[in-house]
Amino acid sequence: MVKEHHVRVYKSEENLPREDQLAHKIAVVAADPVAVTDDVTEMVINRIIDNASVAIASLNRAPIVAARAQALAHGPSANGKGAKVFGIGERVSPEWAAWANGVAVRELDYHDTFLAADYSHPGDNIPPILAVAQHVGSSGADLIRGIATGYEIQVNLVKAICLHKHKIDHVAHLGPSAAAGIGTLLGLDVETIFQSVGQALHTTTATRQSRKGEISTWKAHAPAFAGKMAVEAVDRSMRGQTSPVPIYEGEDGVIAWMLDGPDASYDVPLPTPGEAKRAILDTYTKEHSAEYQAQAWIDLARKLHREHPEATDPSNVQSVLIKTSHHTHFVIGSGANDPQKYSPTASRETLDHSIPYIFTVALQDGSWHHVDSYAPERAARPDTVELWHKVTTVEDPEWTRRYHSLDINEKAFGGSVEITLTDGTVITDEIAVADAHPLGARPFAREQYVNKFRTLATGLVEEAEINRFLATVERLPELAAGELDQLNITAAPGVIDFAAAPKGLF
Repeated sequence: MVKEHHVRVYKSEENLPREDQLAHKIAVVAADPVAVTDDVTEMVINRIIDNASVAIASLNRAPIVAARAQALAHGPSANGKGAKVFGIGERVSPEWAAWANGVAVRELDYHDTFLAADYSHPGDNIPPILAVAQHVGSSGADLIRGIATGYEIQVNLVKAICLHKHKIDHVAHLGPSAAAGIGTLLGLDVETIFQSVGQALHTTTATRQSRKGEISTWKAHAPAFAGKMAVEAVDRSMRGQTSPVPIYEGEDGVIAWMLDGPDASYDVPLPTPGEAKRAILDTYTKEHSAEYQAQAWIDLARKLHREHPEATDPSNVQSVLIKTSHHTHFVIGSGANDPQKYSPTASRETLDHSIPYIFTVALQDGSWHHVDSYAPERAARPDTVELWHKVTTVEDPEWTRRYHSLDINEKAFGGSVEITLTDGTVITDEIAVADAHPLGARPFAREQYVNKFRTLATGLVEEAEINRFLATVERLPELAAGELDQLNITAAPGVIDFAAAPKGLF
């Protein structure tokens, strides 16, 4: 049964024993040889398919082009054969494969999510763990175990410790989780994983400005950087190098100076020895390419498009009021006080973090597309801008309570909307979870993951390669040592123009 571990700040003279430190407890979980259950294995396969979908769709986007070019300048290192760069199959050093592939996975903001005390995209664990697995020649079963650990640690940290409140980027939970997952993959001992977790956390704490205001391309790079740092942390720890101790609880540690302060405490849930790692089953993917807290709103807007076409015309609409959770209002709603969220010239990264924009376009179009819905000409359409500027959000305490609920049956990421028309009519509706959520109208299962992959890969990957990848990933538990290279996908000839890569230092 999951046990909650009380974590607080200790003065240096208190000398907190190593086994009582959170990083050590995380390492104990990672080193536990417990078997992976069948349903977790199936979900790991789903998420590898999901990551491949969004990575393929991103292959020619500027951040990926740049990250790929950087990676290709760093050939395979010692003690392994290297890892493959997604879309091309070239081998590079594993930390650089984690970098390039991590950027590809995150760029469209279109893969899985878990929201609780903080935010996360736990699928970000897969690129660094897979890169190391390819480098050292691990088996499919090894990879599954490593990924299960990565999800377990990140999800449980997200359940307990809020980073956002202190404007720390959420990838600070990803560094430790990826390091733990790599530790499980490699079968490392508790002490080595402990040092890896501490180093990974220490090097991946950064401010949240990357998701504020005019959001830059670093949004896609941040989790890839955390994954790269995790690989490097494991490498250093395997060579006997140590980390700041205690990294979480120390007098000058993360909690005392970056989070809730010297009087803070948290209760972090972790599985007990012999308990299966099942946290991946608490996570959910995206049907739409947008911030997760926008998923349900896109679905509700599509419904309103069908039922109330009059609301799509700004001349008919006086105001649109969205009542939602604290996080949704203050992060992607008008409560963020970011003028860019209402700017028709804002970056794609900014628009996918603007509920007023997303709700408006989905309401008018009755659909959502990962490219077309963000096109500059779409954002600048006069009737869209007019309606968009009539949309505001407010926090509703009940939706905030449901957002933070630990009861999966009432936990919600939506809210209610009031559309007031110029003739005085008020249209009201609400939605709790996205259609693709496990409790939604159309929950995602293997069929939907495969369809998402086929849809996004069409025109970018040849049909034979699509079929080969799907057949391979669906027999992941049976893949022998050294066969994980087959999880890479090669783009169709001519899709990637290597000459277009920007020049840098390397």
